[in-house]
Amino acid sequence: MASSLPGGGFESVAALRMPLEVPGKSAEVVPKVQNEVPASSEQAKAKPTKAERRALQEAQRVAKAEGRKPTPVSGGGATSKPVKQSSQKKEMQKKETTAVASSVVASEKKGGDRPTDRRKDVPPPRMQFDDKSRVEKAKKRSVVNQTEAKNRVELFRHLPQYERGTQLPDLESKFFQLDPMHPAIYKVGLKYLAGYISGGNARCIAMLKAFQEAISDYSTPPQKTLVRDLTAKISSYVSFFIECRPLSISMGNAIRFIKSRVAKLPLSLSESEAKSTLCSEIDRFLNDKIIVADKVIVRHAATKIRDGDVLLTYGSSCVVEMIFLYAHELGKQFRVVIVDSRPKLEGQALLHRLVAKGLTCTYTHINVVSDIMHEVTRVFLGAASVLSNGTVYSRVGTACVAMVAHAFCIPVLVCCEAYKFHERVQLDSICSNELGDPDAVAKVSGRTDVNYLENWANKDNLQLLNLMYDATPADYISMIVTDYGMIPPTSVPVIVREYGREHLY
Repeated sequence: MASSLPGGGFESVAALRMPLEVPGKSAEVVPKVQNEVPASSEQAKAKPTKAERRALQEAQRVAKAEGRKPTPVSGGGATSKPVKQSSQKKEMQKKETTAVASSVVASEKKGGDRPTDRRKDVPPPRMQFDDKSRVEKAKKRSVVNQTEAKNRVELFRHLPQYERGTQLPDLESKFFQLDPMHPAIYKVGLKYLAGYISGGNARCIAMLKAFQEAISDYSTPPQKTLVRDLTAKISSYVSFFIECRPLSISMGNAIRFIKSRVAKLPLSLSESEAKSTLCSEIDRFLNDKIIVADKVIVRHAATKIRDGDVLLTYGSSCVVEMIFLYAHELGKQFRVVIVDSRPKLEGQALLHRLVAKGLTCTYTHINVVSDIMHEVTRVFLGAASVLSNGTVYSRVGTACVAMVAHAFCIPVLVCCEAYKFHERVQLDSICSNELGDPDAVAKVSGRTDVNYLENWANKDNLQLLNLMYDATPADYISMIVTDYGMIPPTSVPVIVREYGREHLY
């Protein structure tokens, strides 16, 4: 045995200890790995980069897999010492590999790559109208000619403040000049601008119906794909709607739903099949998330109404109206108190409809809500949106009613569909809001004797503010009634998470 080995015994043993070649892999991997093993303690202490660690780990894994194969080595006393040294090197190499692997796993668990991924989920910043450069760029692209108001409120300069009454005639004159604009989109935009369509559900339904008509009449231009071109078309329609009136949160969720469905269209579908698929998806959204959701909310909320109750509501909410009518049909005896406020006085139309159905009603204004609250047993309110911190975003005055009810220890129930929920967090009514026509505040309909602010626009030191929405903190809300059930405000993030899993917006 000893005579079979030449004089350079160490080199021959090292050569014999080389693993056999694995099919599909080159035998040159092992020398490469052996060269990468640090020779001194100073090199071992040097911290490698993440890419180097992963490459080293992969190479060591390959070497380990190849080293498990039995290699016939015949040796004597002269070869036992190098074998022990190589085994010690392997043990040190394994320890370093496990340490590196554990550090990589720990860094991945801590979320080293998460910040870059989460940046994609952050919504784009909203248009700030106190940024002159961005406003000028937006004016060049806009279809509606807007004239800035003279007496702008300084605290709300980041919101659009334009003179009213000039946009509608200008748009009507451009009806035959807007070639890329679909007539259904144009019609709905004019109704938004004139104020003929109001309310979160009504605005969203009108927009989705207009999108359906536009999609049905759509044809893909030559040398373009349906997915990209239709998405660009929908974005242009949305920009036109924003110029007519800022989008509500429910409309934004519906737009995200449509765009996600367009992006997920299979390339194998023909144009007619793709259009019919999108139209059916819009019908499903309207049915499941608005019509059926309202029926579920009505049945949940009606269980909270008992005989002899005095129910208070503010303004006019279609869901709350359906709740009162459904409870009345069930034969429950209760009285409704409608609290209203200027300038819209939406409660008057609700009062007219409820009285026509035979309900007993009381009508009052918001300035005496504290005087009548001691008679009330429950408060039912509608909402334009519910934010992830439990804040309810609704018509201005809702927060006042909820706070007074909370002071009198009266439960406040907010009725809102799940498609109006949003992951945004808002703590006040200043950062994000919508401004109405200031002339509506200055003028009192039917009272010419008290119109003292008729020429208020000519006074430079006078600014009128007409806020459309306010934010009600979660502390003043007892329960939120949704199509997923009745939940406390603290459970809103759960609904937002589960709703997002359904890929509905």
